[in-house]
Amino acid sequence: METLFAPWRLEYLTAADSRDRSVCIFCRAHASDDDRATLTLWRRSRSFALLNLYPYTTGHSMIAPVNHCSDLTELDDETTAEMMRGARVLMEVLRELYKPHGFNVGFNVGEAAGAGIEEHLHLHVVPRWRADNNLMGVVGGTRVIPENLETTFDRMVEAITRSEGGRG
Repeated sequence: METLFAPWRLEYLTAADSRDRSVCIFCRAHASDDDRATLTLWRRSRSFALLNLYPYTTGHSMIAPVNHCSDLTELDDETTAEMMRGARVLMEVLRELYKPHGFNVGFNVGEAAGAGIEEHLHLHVVPRWRADNNLMGVVGGTRVIPENLETTFDRMVEAITRSEGGRG
C-alpha cells in the first residue's frame, strides 16, 4: 500500500475544535491589508472573495459579505446580487485556469448543514472534475490537492485582473 502524507489535514482537524470563535476569520481577512496572507482574491463594496485555506479541490473559493451575518435571510438584495456576480466571475476564471467539468456552488447555513464557520455566512465555489470523486477521501481520509495555495492565488488574481480590469 502506498502512503500519502497530507500534514496540513491534521492542522485542519485539530483547528476546528480549538478555533477562537470570538475572532471571525472572514472579518479578520477583510480588515487585513495583506491579501496574500489572507488569500483574499478581490474586494467589492459589499462582499469579498478568498481562497479556502483547507480546500476540497484546487481553486476552492469563498465569497463572504463584508457585514458580519450568519444567515442568508440577513443579506440585502444588493449584497446578494454582488455575491452572485462574484460567483460568476470565479466560475469564469476557474474554467479558464483549471478546466473543471462542473462546480458545487452554495451556502452551508448552520452547523447541521455542514458550515465549518457558521458565524459568518459565505458562498462556496468549488470546481469539480470527474476524476476527483475517487476513494482517497473515503478510504484514506485524505484529499489530494495538486497545486499549492500560493500558486493558485497568483494564477487566480492574475486571471481576475485580466477579466475585470482590476480588483477594485
